[in-house]
Amino acid sequence: MTVKTLEVQPISGTLGAEVRGVDLADLDDATWGAVRRAWLDHLVLFFPGQHLAPDAHVALGRRLGEPEIHPFIPKLDEAHPEIVVLDSERGGKADVWHTDVTFSPTPPLASILQMNVCPSRGGDTMWTNQYLVYESLSAPLRDLVDGLTAVHTATPFGHPEITATHPAVREHPETGRRSLFVNRTFTSHFVELRRSESDALLEYLCRWSEQPQFQCRYRWHEGDVGMWDNRCTQHYAINDYDEQRVIQRVTVLGPAPFGGAPKWQPFIADARGGYPIEADPRTNSIRPTG
Repeated sequence: MTVKTLEVQPISGTLGAEVRGVDLADLDDATWGAVRRAWLDHLVLFFPGQHLAPDAHVALGRRLGEPEIHPFIPKLDEAHPEIVVLDSERGGKADVWHTDVTFSPTPPLASILQMNVCPSRGGDTMWTNQYLVYESLSAPLRDLVDGLTAVHTATPFGHPEITATHPAVREHPETGRRSLFVNRTFTSHFVELRRSESDALLEYLCRWSEQPQFQCRYRWHEGDVGMWDNRCTQHYAINDYDEQRVIQRVTVLGPAPFGGAPKWQPFIADARGGYPIEADPRTNSIRPTG
């Protein structure tokens, strides 16, 4: 079978590429294989001027796996519950760095976004390469985060009772590369650390991830489609516009993240939030046990 020639143009030195010469509504298996290889290489792909109908949008998602039915975001209609609609005039702005739905035990492996209503200026989206974020950490810090697990919560959606615990560093099931898997929006804390230690480390890792050298930025036009790997990226929708911005998105279910086993037991504080304590009967003093 002859594969259609794909024009793949990287948009930054870190991640992201624009792809031309393909109709996402009419893909043979060989061409899809080429698209998927480019996606794994560049982490996020952009396809200008596709204007996918809802059925074609869902079908494209099914190329990657089973579409998610998002528990909180509004849907397109009853016939297409797989498509969520993010309308800026109805609160649909995501201007904080995040990886989608990490509060689930099985976060999505990918999202496919179509820009349906685009402001005349502004409204770009940025992504980060979490492979490079992890690989650029110093060796001692990599060793630390390799052994940590993190709690992720749906608190931003008003559901703090929904949580999941994932390795702080996950291994990609297809590429085998390791990436930092925490984010500012949904990650609450590291299980093995005191809360003050966890807060300081999480803030540092988020700031490290969000540096420009790990990013790409894309300027949308109506009908453009973006497809990103949710397992090794974060993204941020820039809130710098006044006109309406509407996107439709299909998200694909993924497996539970895999990483190394925790190196330490969960931290358990005493009633005062400090070390576990014991009394010394000879002096009636209190001293740390650890």
